[in-house]
Amino acid sequence: MPDVHPLIRGLIVVSSLLAFCVVSGCVGQAVLPTGAGIFHYHIQEDRRDLETMIRRLYAKNPKYQPSRVMRHKRIEQIFHGRPLLDKYAGMPSNEVLSAAFAPDTSEPDRVFLLGLGMMKSIREAYGVEHKQIMITALQVPLERLQRLYRNLNQVNWRLKTYKDKQGRLLFLTNEKGADGYLNMGYEVIMTAILTRVQDDIYLRGGLPGKYIFDMSTMFVSIIL
Repeated sequence: MPDVHPLIRGLIVVSSLLAFCVVSGCVGQAVLPTGAGIFHYHIQEDRRDLETMIRRLYAKNPKYQPSRVMRHKRIEQIFHGRPLLDKYAGMPSNEVLSAAFAPDTSEPDRVFLLGLGMMKSIREAYGVEHKQIMITALQVPLERLQRLYRNLNQVNWRLKTYKDKQGRLLFLTNEKGADGYLNMGYEVIMTAILTRVQDDIYLRGGLPGKYIFDMSTMFVSIIL
């Protein structure tokens, strides 16, 4: 390549290799720019933490799904790609989350709705719902991350405050044991997920502090 600046030549070579990897399906952490690599890592960590949280919620709230076999099936549907055969497959995340906390819901398994709504929220925000190949963090719209952060904050608040008609919390989460020890496991998981979303908003040039949710608001649509 005569008469081409070495830097330009290098960029052409790198671009060609990256394009080849995209086409051939070999895009991995080794070739992803820093921002996209961080996003991929955060999505994986969010999925792992959410699965842990949903398993704990099932154990603490067995009334929503007494069958261990069905719990396993639901977890596989939410986190591991098992097909959803009900109406929630095509429902946007904000509507699923609203159903999880609704006073009256046609789906008795609120834990399933909560896990599905949160995982759908993450997939919608990062664009992985439609198998999008993420090459750069710029592919993820900042507003989607801001809406994700807002909705997850709303979930965190509702878990602690929303009650049924008998005045009992919809979801049993943090509580004191017989020894007086306060189990804050759910709070730790939610804080970790929210912190990762904050980091990603900052990485995309946003200011997380401006998007603390208003307790009077509803879940918002992430898909713009």
